[in-house]
Amino acid sequence: MDRLLVRDRYPILMAEIAKADTPLRNVDEIVAHLRERVTTDRHIALIGVFDHYGHTIRLGGELHPEVQDAKEIVFCFGPALPDVELLALRPRAIGVADLGNRFLVSFLEGPSEETNRVLEGWIEDLRVVDGTGLRTAR
Repeated sequence: MDRLLVRDRYPILMAEIAKADTPLRNVDEIVAHLRERVTTDRHIALIGVFDHYGHTIRLGGELHPEVQDAKEIVFCFGPALPDVELLALRPRAIGVADLGNRFLVSFLEGPSEETNRVLEGWIEDLRVVDGTGLRTAR
């Protein structure tokens, strides 16, 4: 996973996954895999999936030329709300983009290192392990 600062202010964690490195063939399959992770954890509430690519096309908006599909899975990972200011950091989302020969999977780094590690693990688990398929849930 790479840590980047987007537009000089937004910290994200991002992974490029070559299509040859995952058995998942498209954005929908990756989102379905992540959705399973979200829905099998009783501490996480699935909010939905946003078709960013379709939305942008419908609006006649601009897309990066490599983007062939882009969706975000939106969920809330917070089992507590100790500070009202945390509402500005929720819900969480993982973006998945198809760039032709690879996928770009990313999320905004949040204040909980534990949550960031879990999300990083989910993304790393999209890669093939020893030719046997995807890693199983941790």
